[in-house]
Amino acid sequence: MRVLLKLILDCDPDAAWRALQSPTAFREVALPWVDFRSDEPAGFPTVWDDAEHRVSVRALGAFTVGTQAIRLDTLRSTDPRERSTRILRDSGGGVGGVLSAIPHLDHRMAIAPDPAGPGPDGRLRTLYRDRLVVRAGVVTPLAWYGLWAFWQWRGLRLRRLAPTWAYDPPTPEPDPATTEAAA
Repeated sequence: MRVLLKLILDCDPDAAWRALQSPTAFREVALPWVDFRSDEPAGFPTVWDDAEHRVSVRALGAFTVGTQAIRLDTLRSTDPRERSTRILRDSGGGVGGVLSAIPHLDHRMAIAPDPAGPGPDGRLRTLYRDRLVVRAGVVTPLAWYGLWAFWQWRGLRLRRLAPTWAYDPPTPEPDPATTEAAA
């Protein structure tokens, strides 16, 4: 079973890539339908790393539906036409509660510059592709309907939140010697 999204996000690819690596953005795109709470003593990291992260999944803020393992790694496209594509892959799955019916998943989120180029305002936008592959045995058809609906919500939230993901590269400090010479 596959669920797919393909969107143009109103932010540059670096900002979208940083958002994908943020547990805060991960939670924001799911709210209010689903909330994720860290099961780790220190809570969520500031930025995802390669370690396995366990989360409790709450539906509608009212009840816990299970526990999920998040296992992230980064990939690059092997297609030479997509050299600038960055991929974040989650190979985790459900480990407790209702979610244990989906023990393995393959969730890939790809970020690339908008192939149409910069918009009329000169700003670069992001091509976002999202693919979730789930195998849940006999419950796969039921899981598909719920996940498809949730993925549509994710798509709406991604589009709504992307403009807030500004990427501000660090500004170098002025060199005092150059500043004094110019004065």
